Amino acid sequence: MPRLFSLLLLSVFTLLATAPPPSSELRLGLLKYNGGGDWYSNPTALPNLAAFCNDQLGTNFALDYGTVEVGSAELYNYPWVHMTGHGNVVFSALEAENLRNYLIGGGFLHIDDNYGMDPYVRLALEQVFPDLALVELPFNHKIYHQTFEFPTGLPKIHEHDGEAPIGYGIFYEDRLVVYYSFQCDLGDGWEDESVHKDPPEIRQAALRMGANVIEFAFEQ
Repeated sequence: MPRLFSLLLLSVFTLLATAPPPSSELRLGLLKYNGGGDWYSNPTALPNLAAFCNDQLGTNFALDYGTVEVGSAELYNYPWVHMTGHGNVVFSALEAENLRNYLIGGGFLHIDDNYGMDPYVRLALEQVFPDLALVELPFNHKIYHQTFEFPTGLPKIHEHDGEAPIGYGIFYEDRLVVYYSFQCDLGDGWEDESVHKDPPEIRQAALRMGANVIEFAFEQ
């Protein structure tokens, strides 16, 4: 992993018992993309996930996330970026190249289908990595066995089509650079309880799996 990202990630998981100074706070990133899809879905999700990680993992994330465009140089300020929505996703050639370079350089992208973006995000990812494919991760993958155990993979947060949730990934030189949660809707489970009125056990499962994704990305 390049030195820049190594230093950034080190500041998050130095010692879980030691709180870093406020200046070392990192922000989770939310990816803004074109095409008409609602990239801004679930506005309370990332603040709640950051707070949960701070409480359960000993991280020091800022509670206000940063919004970053796919083609922006600012992308490199966020070691972990989240992408969601219900509809169309369009990357220009320059945006796809910027995202590819970010991921190759040590960044991590978590995509969470909020129901309806699947066919579009797959096409967009083909632009980013024409020679790499999404592959289903087995239940024994380390992302499901971090601080929290998920022996059968992703939890089911919202029903949608009623199908089993699936976690996909893109690997670059044996490193997982993209994790895609499908038929799951983790982000809805991260939102304030009043938004979807999910029961506590469902929200806890979503937050724990989200924490696992972050923990794995920062420690792999």
